[in-house]
This record gives sequence, structure tokens and C-alpha cells, in this order.
Amino acid sequence: MDGRWCGLFGVVGPLVAYLFTGVSIMLSPWFSWWRNALSDLGHASKSSVAPIFNFGLMLAGLLVLLYAVTALRRHARYTSYFSLASAFMLQLVATFNEVYGSLHFAVSVLFFVSLALASIVYAVERRSILAMVAFLIGLSTWVLYWAGVYRAGVAVPEAVSTIVVVSWIILSALRIIFSKPSISKPLEKGS
Repeated sequence: MDGRWCGLFGVVGPLVAYLFTGVSIMLSPWFSWWRNALSDLGHASKSSVAPIFNFGLMLAGLLVLLYAVTALRRHARYTSYFSLASAFMLQLVATFNEVYGSLHFAVSVLFFVSLALASIVYAVERRSILAMVAFLIGLSTWVLYWAGVYRAGVAVPEAVSTIVVVSWIILSALRIIFSKPSISKPLEKGS
């Protein structure tokens, strides 16, 4: 498979997460942006949409993981390591859902920290203003939330911070997909 087409994993993965999350929210009239965390949708014993939500996170994590180890690795090597960690953490958020209490909290924090680190690394590695802005918006959203500047459920900073990070991930994938293919030089005699 042409490495450029592996960039599709970087577009489809995040979209899968939002599709499954959106469906889960639509099927959960109890969900409130003012009271809930997105992970409440994945609570294995309290949410009827937990299989949908958690499967979506697992699948999205797998697709972003594939993007990180294929196309992104060639485009931004160091970023790919942090994106790989983020994708794996996303899968752990689904695996160790809210039923697991503090373990779920720990992997959720690690997921958001790894997203922030991936943004910083991509901003430096590719000189991406978008990735740096995404990091700053994501960080500000969390700081303002924890400082009590605005009132909402934790789902709000979760959604905002992931949406801004996903913007540079999808853009990086689109750049890879629409880049000119690299032409390898044929091996010279005696090589």
C-alpha cells in the first residue's frame, strides 16, 4: 500500500471517535454537557450505550495507532511516538472504563497529557502553528475549567481539547495523502 494512503488512518480514526461518541450521545437522553464526562457514556454498568462508545474509542485508537506507525512516522518521526502513545491511551480509556474508578481516571489523564505532548512535539518538529495553537487552546480550556472560570461538565474541556488536537492530526494526514509521491532511485550496479 502506498504510504500516502496510510494517511487515511489519520483522517478516519478521529472521525470514527466522533461518530461513535455522537451516536452514543443521541441515544442517551440523560447525557448533559453541563453535568457529565464523555466517559460516562462508556460506564459498563450504568450506560446502555457503553458498548457503542467504548468500541468507537477502541477502533479510533487502532486507526490512529496505524496512522502513527505508518504515514506519520515518515512525516514526523518524533510526533509519531507520542501519537502512538495517545492512541494506545485512548484504547485504555475504553478498556478501563469508569467501572475501574481511579484506574480509568489515570489512563484518561495520561491520554490528555499525551495529546498535549504530541501537539508540542509536532509544533516543534514540523513548525506547526496550528499544533501550538491547539496545545494552547486545549491547555487553557482545562486550566479555566479547573479554576472554575466556567461551569460545565468535564465533557466540555474533553471535547474542546480533543477537537483542537484532532485539527492538526487530520491536517497532517491530508498533507500526507495529497503530497507528491517520492520516487526512489533505482539501485546502481554494485550497490
